[in-house]
Amino acid sequence: MSAAVEIRDLHVVRGGRTVLEHLDVTIGGGVTGLLGPSGCGKSTLMRCLVGVQRTSGGSVTVFGDAAGSRALRDRIGYVTQAASVYDDLTPVENLSFFARVLGVDRSEVDRVVEAVDLGDHRDRVVGRLSGGQRSRASLAVALLGSPDLLVLDEPTVGLDPVLREDLWSLFHELADRGTAVFVSSHVMDEAERCDRLLLMREGRIIADGSPGEIKERAGAASVEEAFLAIVRRDVA
Repeated sequence: MSAAVEIRDLHVVRGGRTVLEHLDVTIGGGVTGLLGPSGCGKSTLMRCLVGVQRTSGGSVTVFGDAAGSRALRDRIGYVTQAASVYDDLTPVENLSFFARVLGVDRSEVDRVVEAVDLGDHRDRVVGRLSGGQRSRASLAVALLGSPDLLVLDEPTVGLDPVLREDLWSLFHELADRGTAVFVSSHVMDEAERCDRLLLMREGRIIADGSPGEIKERAGAASVEEAFLAIVRRDVA
C-alpha cells in the first residue's frame, strides 16, 4: 500500500507552548501504533490527521489531499477519547443516523454492531451503557462505510483484557483488508500488537520501527524498557 499519510515539518504551538515539534512522518498500511505518556502530543497529532487542529506550520496530506478536505470525509474513520455518540439514543439509532449522514447502506449498521460486539446492547440507550460499551459504540460509528484510514485515539482505555484482545484482532483484520489503522495508546504492553511503532515524547518522535527493531536498537527486552532507554539517551 502507498503512503496513506504524509506529514512534513508539522509543528503546533498552543498557549506559547510547543505541542508538536517539526514532525516528519509517513504512515502506510498495517497497524501503526503511536505510544507515549499522557500529554506528549498524541491526541494533537491525531487531530491534525483529521484536519480539526489548528497548526503553526508544516503540512499533512491524506491520500494526496490536505487533511480536512471534503474529499476525505468518507475515507477516514475517527474515534476520539471521549465517546462521540448521542447519549439519549441507542447504538442502533446512533448508527442509523450517522449512516444516513454518510450515505452508506443501512446493512452497515448490523455489520458494525457485530464487529464491536454490541449485539446484546444494540437497543439500550447509550447513556445507560458502561464506559467501555459507549467507547465501542463510537468505534462502530467510525467503522461505517469501511473507511480507508482509521484514526483511533486510545480506543481501549477502560476496557477489560478480553475485549481489548478482541478489538486488536479487529484492527488487524481491518488492516489485512486494506484499511490503514493508526492507533494511539499510553499502555506500553499494547505496543507488541502493532506492526509499526512511533514512540512519542514531548511532541517529538523519538523512535520509529517495528517493536522488534526498536527493542533491538535499544538493547531492551520490552518496548517499555526501550522507551526508557531512549529517553535516558535523549536527555544525557
